[in-house]
Amino acid sequence: MTSFVRGIFAGALHDELLFPFPEPLDVRDPKEAESVRRLIDSTTFAVVTTINADSSPQSTVIWIKRDGDDVLFSTIRGRRKTRNMERDPRVSVCAYDPADPYYYFTVEGTVTLVEEGGDELIDELSHKYDGKPFTPTPGATRVVCRLTPHRVITH
Repeated sequence: MTSFVRGIFAGALHDELLFPFPEPLDVRDPKEAESVRRLIDSTTFAVVTTINADSSPQSTVIWIKRDGDDVLFSTIRGRRKTRNMERDPRVSVCAYDPADPYYYFTVEGTVTLVEEGGDELIDELSHKYDGKPFTPTPGATRVVCRLTPHRVITH
């Protein structure tokens, strides 16, 4: 069955035909949506899962932030997760509340990658999570990964 999801967080943000999913649980409860936003805006570490060429999952711990209801994170060109996202933009990001480890969210959707702003994003995330400027990797090309949610699950 192909699902339509309308209004991931609290309104009609997306009205798109998605890849096949069972009936979705979308976050329409404003309290739940605010809990997800709060965790993304905090220094909660998240895990992004991409799809390897052999269809197996590949997961990595990441720093995240929000831009509206999109989730942003950074990576470097050439890394496994970057190659996976270039080939197949479907990803999920999952994080749990450190104050209540039984509460977690998963954001599923598609990601776009752009180099513009890559160095600035990783520096901003470094200040947020480590409280200091980021030390760049020589010769690395940083990219901004923008995850547009199609479904948000909370538990």
